[in-house]
Amino acid sequence: MLTAVTREQREARERHLSPLATRSFDTRGREVEEQPDAYRTEFERDRDRVLHSKAFRRLKHKTQVFINPEGDHFVTRMTHTLQVTQVARSLAAALGLNETLTEAICLAHDCGHTPFGHTGEAALSDYVDGSEWLHSEQGVRIFRVLEPRNLTWEVLDGIRAHTWRVKPPPHTAEGWACRYADRIAYLNHDLQDALRAGVIEADDVPADVIDVLGPLEGRSWINAMIEAVIDESIRRGKVVMRADVLQAMKRFREFMFERVYLRPKALAQNERARGVIHQLVDHLLAHPDLIPDSYCIADADRLTQVLDYVAGMTDRYALNLHDQLFRPRGLV
Repeated sequence: MLTAVTREQREARERHLSPLATRSFDTRGREVEEQPDAYRTEFERDRDRVLHSKAFRRLKHKTQVFINPEGDHFVTRMTHTLQVTQVARSLAAALGLNETLTEAICLAHDCGHTPFGHTGEAALSDYVDGSEWLHSEQGVRIFRVLEPRNLTWEVLDGIRAHTWRVKPPPHTAEGWACRYADRIAYLNHDLQDALRAGVIEADDVPADVIDVLGPLEGRSWINAMIEAVIDESIRRGKVVMRADVLQAMKRFREFMFERVYLRPKALAQNERARGVIHQLVDHLLAHPDLIPDSYCIADADRLTQVLDYVAGMTDRYALNLHDQLFRPRGLV
């Protein structure tokens, strides 16, 4: 026999979570107060709102590392997001945190990303005086202004602070789970993409990283990193990673920047992508009538309107629009 599980019953289950966990009934709330849902907790509502957003759907055609890849198995921003969510939920489940809040933050964390990954982010930063354009801030802007979803404070805080260089850090343990999951996921799947593309060979991976994480063909590095967070967090009473694995992950990240992200071919491709972004922004600043009404906030200044529009583009949309605007016509 089936019976309804009400919101109150779901909230009651949260009382058994870790003292570090964030309870949905203790949320700091939404900018606009709403009536509670009959069945879903506040964080369940947020998760559903993110999943049904246009910003989330666009992630399937946004770059992770390999710009506009043609192969079927390369990671996109969407598959990255799903992998981050899986890793973070594993952490949350093992540590007694709020899995639904963790999931909502992770599903939304990269919705503010530009086309062409961090190259697009750097290109837009050229238009921000004395600062940098951050996809984490844009993610918050999307769900507050551009595609308003009236998300809870905790989810918006997790989006804002999922990037390690952003301060202050997340205010919730679930936000910290997303931070660690993001780095664990992207380093591991970017490594697999680089191996698949022939950019590096397995023998190129530093020996000191393998000494800590194990052989590439053996036990999963993702599992090793997840367990290092679980074990150390339990020992120290906050979401952290064991020191030896954290150091190995930092060395692993340095290797990926040196051999994959900043390799000469990637830098050349990034410069072309940066040029596409610059040309689009400059043209739209001169012709703001080309910005669709559906993605133009009337009370924003022109530069903000343009950056909102370009940031929301997928790789293929940006390339197609660039072709329409700048490719010579009539050539065979």
